[in-house]
Formats: sequence, C-alpha cells, structure tokens
Amino acid sequence: MNETRNSKYKTGQIVLLALAIAVITGIMTITLPPAVDWRTVFRPAARELISGRSPYNVEGFFNAPWALLPLIPLVPLPESIGRAVLVVISLIAFEYTACRMGAKLPAVLLLLLSPPVLHGLLNGNIDWLATLGFILPPQIGLFFIVIKPQVGVAVAVYWLAEAWREERWRGVVRVFGPVTAAMLLSFLLFGPWPLRFERELSLWWNASLWPTSIPVGLALLVAAIHRRKVEYAIGASPCLSPYILLHSWVGALLAVVASVPETAAAVVGLWILVGIRAFG
Repeated sequence: MNETRNSKYKTGQIVLLALAIAVITGIMTITLPPAVDWRTVFRPAARELISGRSPYNVEGFFNAPWALLPLIPLVPLPESIGRAVLVVISLIAFEYTACRMGAKLPAVLLLLLSPPVLHGLLNGNIDWLATLGFILPPQIGLFFIVIKPQVGVAVAVYWLAEAWREERWRGVVRVFGPVTAAMLLSFLLFGPWPLRFERELSLWWNASLWPTSIPVGLALLVAAIHRRKVEYAIGASPCLSPYILLHSWVGALLAVVASVPETAAAVVGLWILVGIRAFG
C-alpha cells in the first residue's frame, strides 16, 4: 500500500513539474526578446547540418559539430518557442551541474542569477553543454569540453595528467582516444574548423584577461594536478584562454559553487563589475 502511494506521489510530482515547465516555457515564449546567438548562429547551423550541409557555412559558428546534436529537436519549432525551450534546458543543466558539484540551494540560486548565466540565457548560447562535461567521466566529458575549450581547456590537461598518473600511455589512449578520433573525423568532413576560432580574438566583446591572466591560470592548473582537485583546473581554464565572453565565465563560478560564501562573493563582484561597466 505504501509503495503504491509513494509511486502515485512521485508520478504526481513529475506531472506538476512538467506542467510548471510548460507554463514557464509558454510565458518566456511571449516575453523573451530574440536571442542573437540562437537566431543568427546555432539555429541556422543546426538547420544546415540537418540539410546535409556544413554548419560552418554559418558565420559565427566555430564550435565542435556535435554541439548541434542536442539542438536539432528545437529547429522545427518556431524560433521563439525553441529559444524559450533552450532557456529552460540551460537552467536545468546549470542547476544539475551545480548540484553534482556539491552546491546547496543558495549557491544554485546565486549561480542562476549571476551575470554570466543571465548573459548566456539572453544571447541563447550553449555554455551549459560545456559545463556538463565537468561532471561526466573524462572520456565522455571531453566531447563536451571541446565544444567550448575556453570553458574547460585546463580540465582536459588535468584529465591528461590523471590518466598518465594512473595508467600511463594506456590511460591516455583510453581517455583521449575517442574524442581524438571524433575530431579527426570532423576535420575530414568539415575541414580544419578550429582555425575559424582565430578570427574571434580581436572582437571588441572579448572578455578575456589573457595574457595578464596566464600566471594565475598556470598556478591554478599546477595546484589542480598537485592536489588532484579538478575545481582548480575549472577555475584556470578562462585564465588560459585568449578568447572568452562574459557568459563563458560561468565555468569559473562553478569552480567555487560548493561554497555559498565564495559563490556569493564572486557573484556580487561580477555584478559590481557590470555596474562599473554600465555606469562608469
């Protein structure tokens, strides 16, 4: 009897959650402004891929081609609905990642209200895909990190060091073999698409602190390898990237999300920065 009651209770919770998500999606469909990255980059690139053409025909798309696979179901939807669904998926992904990294509810709320997350939601970007890689097994997580190296490049180096430490060359091949094979196949299909990334370095909206941040990034990376704590590597990644936008700094926030005071300090600091930029 109790098991039946618990099953009905859980089913009711799932139904209520689904209804809440549907209502929120509907409201956002009407109220949200168009998202520039979704409208001009990711949706058109996914449409090109579906049509059997190269997604790199779309100006501004320079991510790994498999980044478009989870977006394909959204393409047939009207743009505004697909954009709203993307926001919901992004929020769920960030919340799930933060919880898996040890975040408590206050830290999760702070993360979701932070400038990087809100900036990514408004633009319709896909940093949530890259950050999911932090909580997956390395040989799978690398596929996600490659989507946006500026979010997790140091994590890949950390996993390389861990693989070498545990199994030497066998471990390196086991962990990095699948993503390396996928990258080589993508080069055969679409050409050397990572080279397109170079054109973005001089754009005025680049929020990278590179090269000034290189010493900080290297120190954090060495600390990650020495102490075997991936969080340091997560924090190091943006510091070692010559190109990163504000929304991609969400990775650095996830490095401290297990601590409410540290998350609060980082989010408050980011809002102070936004205020200075806006009114200074």
